[in-house]
Amino acid sequence: MNNEFTEYLKAFISLIFIVNPLGAIPVFLSLAQHQAEAMNRHMIRISAITVTTVLVTASVLGDEILKFFGISIPSFRVGGGILLLLMAISMMHAKAEGSRHTEEEVAEAVEREGISVVPLAVPVLAGPGAISTMIIYSNRFTQWKGLLFLILSSLLVGIITWVTLSMAMPLSRLMGKTGINVVTRIMGLLLASIAIEFIAGGLLILFPGLAAHNP
Repeated sequence: MNNEFTEYLKAFISLIFIVNPLGAIPVFLSLAQHQAEAMNRHMIRISAITVTTVLVTASVLGDEILKFFGISIPSFRVGGGILLLLMAISMMHAKAEGSRHTEEEVAEAVEREGISVVPLAVPVLAGPGAISTMIIYSNRFTQWKGLLFLILSSLLVGIITWVTLSMAMPLSRLMGKTGINVVTRIMGLLLASIAIEFIAGGLLILFPGLAAHNP
């Protein structure tokens, strides 16, 4: 039971680190600076709902999508782990991950109204890394309570995203760019450890002979 709780806690923490609403504050402020406050509140609400919807969809249908394309879970764990590792390295350098969004996407978003979903919710917050993580954990937590946990975690991440973006301006003033970068680097280091576990676990299944050489 204790081990099961640890796995659930690890899954939730990794999801928070990957979505990283704190790191999305600079992007949000750049998109919201020319809009009215009421419009910004609406954008935050839509973004939080979209993030939750994407994560829940990935946890419920992710396994079926992999089966449809004939992708094995071990292969996906290795691929997803590599993606998370690249994201973690970018976070440790306090850089925006290219796999989540590009400068061109942000520039284009400023010129249009529908920025709540793209690029803010997808891919800045719920990008490929978050989707991959939900699919991997949905396959690991095969019982109904595991799926329920992932759905509740998605809802909680959506709430945390809503609260964080709602407090974006005061948090930005309080922490400053340096403070946000420090927190992002720490989260990146922990995310790198989780990514290595994904990669190692997938490789051990793909190449069972590796386990025989373990001390």
